[in-house]
Formats: sequence, structure tokens, C-alpha cells
Amino acid sequence: MSKQLEQLEEFNRLSAIAKKRTERPTLRPQASLLLGGYKWRIGLIIFSLVVLAVTIIGCVTFGTVSVSLDSTFKIIWNHTLGLIYALPADYTSGSDTIIWEIRLPRLALTVCVGAGLAGSGAIYQGLFRNPLADPYLVGVAQGAAVGAVAAIAIPLPAFIYNAGAIQWGAFLGATTAVAIVYNLARIGGEIRTTSLLLAGVAIGSLGAAITTLLTYLHNDKLTSIYGWLLGGFNTTGGWNNVTAILPYLAVGIIIAVLSGRSLNVLQMGEEQAHQLGLNVTLLKPLLVIAATLLAAAAVSVSGLIGFVGLVVPHLVRMITGQDYRKLLPLSIIWGGIFMALSDSLARTVIAPAELPVSIITAFCGSPFFIYILRRKKKVQGLD
Repeated sequence: MSKQLEQLEEFNRLSAIAKKRTERPTLRPQASLLLGGYKWRIGLIIFSLVVLAVTIIGCVTFGTVSVSLDSTFKIIWNHTLGLIYALPADYTSGSDTIIWEIRLPRLALTVCVGAGLAGSGAIYQGLFRNPLADPYLVGVAQGAAVGAVAAIAIPLPAFIYNAGAIQWGAFLGATTAVAIVYNLARIGGEIRTTSLLLAGVAIGSLGAAITTLLTYLHNDKLTSIYGWLLGGFNTTGGWNNVTAILPYLAVGIIIAVLSGRSLNVLQMGEEQAHQLGLNVTLLKPLLVIAATLLAAAAVSVSGLIGFVGLVVPHLVRMITGQDYRKLLPLSIIWGGIFMALSDSLARTVIAPAELPVSIITAFCGSPFFIYILRRKKKVQGLD
């Protein structure tokens, strides 16, 4: 009996020690870890925004016509904050026109397009739980191509073209294609990822066939059609194209940033996410809408530009890991940086002529894509 009492006392003593150890250190480290993670996330975003601002200033200044950095800064300041405090306008009217009416609208458009494509790619990669997913995977590209080529090929009044018929045609084509894909993938009220991918491939192939047919029947407009399909920003729309796509980009970006935590949960699988209280049935169409708005708005004003939605999120993921609370906003910012640098290179590498920016992104993206495949083979022990 005494032996049993000794064992009971020893058990109680050890239990008390274990309880003290678990009560004392756990709460504070967890709180500091969460705080550190939050600070790290905010710090990365602020750093990325600073890099974006430096990139914009550098790309606006850099060009075939030399404009000093001081003049560039004063021009931008006076056009934006000049009513509050104006800087001395010791620059020429020609420099003002080059910076504010030519280079800056184009650069703003490249940043918006890069942000849209990279953000869309990050969303689709999280939705499909595959880091090699692409924003064009569900028919966005081919749908936009059908709409744009149809607007180019079909004779329309001049005022309709001036109102942005090609851009609106591409946007409507992209959104219509994704809507068809989504409805085809709906089986019994549910959207399965495999069905979404297969429907995207089918509609994409159909869109490619329609685009080829329209091109063949209207070969007199071949130059305009291929000019759009190659992708680029050699437009004279000024700030109009930027203001036209900003509302769609804003809605898509807001949904994307707010969905970071939900995408983290979704990475564990749809069934487990549902058991944890996530409304997967509502989340998936919401993510598809956000990604479609981002990609369709981008493609409508730039044409088909590949690899941005694949490469940028993957590069960001190598730094931040799989946390979509960091991955989504950083992909959007660095997508804008990547596209701005690519377009600056495209317009200066063979100046005064200009390369389609899709060639630059393909030269950057293809080797990186090959590297990803080789790396996955080595990780899986297949090489």
C-alpha cells in the first residue's frame, strides 16, 4: 500500500513540474512568433513597394531621349503634388511631354499588367495547389484572343475603335471563356479542380481554332492581328488604358489579398479545409472571379504575354514559402516590377525599333521553367 502511495506522489510531482513547464513559456513565444511573422510580412511589402518606386523612376528616366533624374522627379511631383507645393519648373516642355504623356502612362500600364498577371497566377497556383499553374490555364488567353481578333477583323465604325473596341473585345472574350469553362466544370453543384482544368483545355483549343479561322479569313489585317497576339505596350492611349482597367484590377487585388488565409487552409485539401470550417463552395468561384478579372484586364490592353503569372509567383514563393498572406501581395508588386523592367528592355535593346515584350518575358521565363522542372526531378529522385 505504501509503495502505491509513493508512486502516486511521484506521479503528482512530475505532473506538477510538466504543468509549470507548459504554462510558463508557451504563450509568450507564440505571441512573439506571430508578431515577428506579421512584422516580417509588413517589412517585405514595404521593401517591395520601395523597389517598385525606384524601378518606376529609373524606367521613366531611362530611354532613347535623355531626361535627367532631377527633371523627371520634378515633372512627376508637379503633376501630382504641385497644387500643394510646386517645385521649380526648370525643364523643357518637351521633357514634360515625354515623361508625363508618353513614358509614365506606358510604365503605369506595364506595372498594372504585370501585377494583374502575377496576381492571377498566384491565385490559380493556390486554387489548383500546383506551383506550375498559369493564369491562362482556364481559357483566359484564347478567349481574349478571339474577342480581340474579332474586333480587329470585323469592320466597325471609327468611333467604336476609338472607344477601345479591341480592348473591350479582349476583356469580354476572356471573361466569357472563363464563364463557359466554369459552367462546364460544374458537376452536381460542385466544381472539381480536374474538371476545371479539362474544361479550360477544351475551350482553349476551341478558342485557338476560332482565332486561326478569323486570321485566315481576314489576312488583309494580318499585321494588326499578329501585333496584338505578340503582346506589347506600343500604344498611344495615354492614361485612358490605365484608367479603364484600374477598377477591375482593384476588385481582383482586394479579393486576392483578403483570401490569403483561406488559400493557406485550402492547401491542406478541400475535404480537410471544409472540416476546418472553410466554405470551399463559396471560396472557389470567388477566387476564379478575382483571378479572371486580373488576367482579363491585363490581357485586354497588352495582348498575350506569357510566363509572368508562372515565374513571378514561383520566385516569390522561393523567398516567402507557401504563406499566401505574403505570397499574394508580394507577387502582385513584383509582377509590376518584372513587367516594367522587361518593357524597358524591350523598347531600348534595338532602339529606335522595339521588340514585343512577350519575347523578353519568354527569354526570361523559359530557362527558369526548365530549371523548375530539373529541380523537381532531382527532388523526386528521377534524375
